Amino acid sequence: MPILCCNLSLAYGEAHKQTEINMAFQIDNRLESFSLPIQRMHYIQVDSVQRWMEDLKLMTDCECMCILQSKPISIEDDAQNELILSSQYSVWDNLQLLLKRAWIISTELTRIAQKLEKSRWQRVHSMTVRVNCHVRSMINEYNTFTRHSSEEMHKFEKLLIEKCSEFTALTERCIQTEDEQILKSMKPCINETLTTVAHYFGQLIELILAHETRNLVRQIDSSENIYITESATRSLFSLTQEGAHLCRIIAKEGGVVALFKTCRQDCFRSIYPQTLRTLASICCVEEGIHQLEKVDGILCLADILTDSTYSEATHAEAAAVIAQITSPHLTFTQHLGSFLENMEEIVTALVKLCQEASSGEVFLLASAALANITFFDTMACEMLLQLNAMKILLAACSDRQIVDTPYSRDQVVTILANMSVLDQCASEIIQGNGIQLLMEMLFERSSSGNSAEVAACERVQQKSAVTLARLSRDPEVAHAAIKLSCIPRLIQLCRSPTERNNSDSVLVACLAALRRLAVMSPDRLKDSDFQQLVKPRLVDSFLLCTNMEESFV
Repeated sequence: MPILCCNLSLAYGEAHKQTEINMAFQIDNRLESFSLPIQRMHYIQVDSVQRWMEDLKLMTDCECMCILQSKPISIEDDAQNELILSSQYSVWDNLQLLLKRAWIISTELTRIAQKLEKSRWQRVHSMTVRVNCHVRSMINEYNTFTRHSSEEMHKFEKLLIEKCSEFTALTERCIQTEDEQILKSMKPCINETLTTVAHYFGQLIELILAHETRNLVRQIDSSENIYITESATRSLFSLTQEGAHLCRIIAKEGGVVALFKTCRQDCFRSIYPQTLRTLASICCVEEGIHQLEKVDGILCLADILTDSTYSEATHAEAAAVIAQITSPHLTFTQHLGSFLENMEEIVTALVKLCQEASSGEVFLLASAALANITFFDTMACEMLLQLNAMKILLAACSDRQIVDTPYSRDQVVTILANMSVLDQCASEIIQGNGIQLLMEMLFERSSSGNSAEVAACERVQQKSAVTLARLSRDPEVAHAAIKLSCIPRLIQLCRSPTERNNSDSVLVACLAALRRLAVMSPDRLKDSDFQQLVKPRLVDSFLLCTNMEESFV
């Protein structure tokens, strides 16, 4: 989940809805849930002072532990201490600690809003005190590992601490009165203070992340030490996994420029795969692609792909960047003018990578790039035909060690579907036993039940039916498909929702393919199938088949 700027809006009037606060950010669910340690307390025969001491321990324990862990025990001077500290913890470790602490604060503020809505004043106050402690701990933790923070960061640290203290004092007043009218009149003020706390919190986190990203980019850009560069690149990659918002920050702070600078230096060859993987992650956002275009990133990627002296891993990661920036799901790739200039070299290199792939992962990355390029520009299909890509892809599908997942088959059938608009494609498909492959793809089913894999299987079924429909304008292809019993399978997919996993897109594609084949051989269909699936308008047949999904319980 992306880390988002904080813009709290608290709607206390909608009690029937679960209150959600768009806090400073939302940490990706890969991070573990973090909760304060809960210590058993004996309530019988325990006086109030002892109870208070127990509560105090819970509230300060997290801060004490973090500070103690961050301070090396040494009698040397401060400079030596800083050296030990920096070697003990990486930037990413420190940022991870910060993000976890920030997640706690975000969660606590959400819970405060929920309790405030229900007028649970005692709980609101205790949670506000806890947030106050966590905010101070987070700031202290950050200041133990950062060396140079900006004046603006100090400003928001001060504002946040002051506003948290004000918030605590305000909620303390609420538990000292039982007058409902007074409490009701204080709610807007508390609401406003909570919103302000969240705003300052969000601004501070944004500044911290930008500051630390800037430091990492500076290390990559200026260091000639491969170990420092590799460590900074790994930390940057970890940040990209926290969501699109951080990818935008990295692009804004010059991350793409610095990483391509690394890819242009031979002394860093061994870390090219990690560098390119980081670039692919950053280029999921428009800002990353704009920066790639500015530094002639396409030309650099083309040089890497066409240079046989680079490792297969480097070629595969370069293919991953190409796949990312040409994704049909992105709406901002039209400006990639330099891509068209280098497309022939890139497509040729990707076809060769598919042919020589030593593993399923390498083939997946290369074929995904090719599949996206066929959407990106129509000339790519003609290039693929000239390069005998059809034959190479069909041969790869017969190797279960290379094309080993529905995701790989999805890329192959995407390329076949986009190439099938060319008239010359039909003969290539027949020669490469492609009709048999398309028939097998109509039976694609998920073995794990994983939702992503199920979706990939649906796409394979849909695109194989689309490819059959397009190719069946050629009588030779249509007769080959009929001989392989494609018609009964298409009818089964139309009539049985479970066979197509209740997918409407698979249904439409199968109806279109069935109608094309029925023209060539109407006698292969039962009269009921013809009357329901072929003769009516396509929309009527679609509605008839979707109504079969209804329950009559």
